[in-house]
Amino acid sequence: MQQLKNQLYIGSTGRKSVYDLTIPNDFNQTIILFVHGYKGYKDWGAWQQMEDQFVKANFGFCKFNLSHNGGTVENPIDFPDLEAFSENRYSYEVADVNTMIDELTKQNPSAKIVLMGHSRGGGDVLLCGKHPSVKAVITLAAISSVAYRFRHTEIMEKWQNEGVRYELNSRTKQEMPIKYSQYQDFLAHQDELNIEQACRELHKPCLHFHGTHDEAILIQEGIDIASWTKGLLFILENCNHTFGTSHPWNKSELSDDLKFVVNKCISFLVKLD
Repeated sequence: MQQLKNQLYIGSTGRKSVYDLTIPNDFNQTIILFVHGYKGYKDWGAWQQMEDQFVKANFGFCKFNLSHNGGTVENPIDFPDLEAFSENRYSYEVADVNTMIDELTKQNPSAKIVLMGHSRGGGDVLLCGKHPSVKAVITLAAISSVAYRFRHTEIMEKWQNEGVRYELNSRTKQEMPIKYSQYQDFLAHQDELNIEQACRELHKPCLHFHGTHDEAILIQEGIDIASWTKGLLFILENCNHTFGTSHPWNKSELSDDLKFVVNKCISFLVKLD
């Protein structure tokens, strides 16, 4: 088995970040590239246990930190670099995903790449699904629109006037800064960041999951995504945004909801050409 941990890649604006890659002995020539969500990272919660289940099923698995997620090469867990976090923007995330697709393709030229993203990372993988190396896309509680994130007029006006706004991280208790440049960057890249358009043009196998009790992303967003991609959607009853998991996740077993997700993903992926 090949196991790489905290390997370096060069992300947006030349910022270094890290990735993990596991290739099992009986590799089936499919690598899942997992993209974490907003205020997330590759080592969050049960993502490692989720990876383990895919590897047991002979899939390669790569998870990585987006370059401006607030982590550093030295400390990829939590958010020691709030300045980098404040500079993040959606176009950076899309560029990072494409960089990692290229890296995996270079390392494993005969492998099929499957994108999997959670929450905001789900939006990212939909935007990157057109990459020629990508064979399929899977989303977990994904966002369906970048523009929708900027819908509150009063918040936007205050943000513009002050140049930065803050969001409390309830777990770490950090006041996490977000610069107005994030919105300006969105305006400059609206066509590239149009998730609906990307979905309608994808024409690749897609699989989607959303919980009825998702407290962060409306279930309608999952329904919309599935209608645009013509992909299969599983709606999980009484399931929250993180599929019954939390950070830290000290159990060896996955939650029932995430176990369901993994099993359905494996069934979906083994049928790919």
